[in-house]
Amino acid sequence: MTLPVVSGRRTVKAFRRIDYEVDRRVGSHIILRQSRAPYRRLTVPDHHEIAKGTPRTLIREAGLTVAEFRNLL
Repeated sequence: MTLPVVSGRRTVKAFRRIDYEVDRRVGSHIILRQSRAPYRRLTVPDHHEIAKGTPRTLIREAGLTVAEFRNLL
């Protein structure tokens, strides 16, 4: 299944729907943390368009499938 081209902010909004919170900002990256166990951290680049491999990596680190992520968007 293919992923749509997404921005960093749209990606952050999607992960906030599944209990991730913005922890801090470092330069042009937004650090998210999961507020419940298992505690995970995700680093999302705050770019207009994220490179196509980055969302796949974030999806895998969050324990989601591509279909679940597309539904969050």
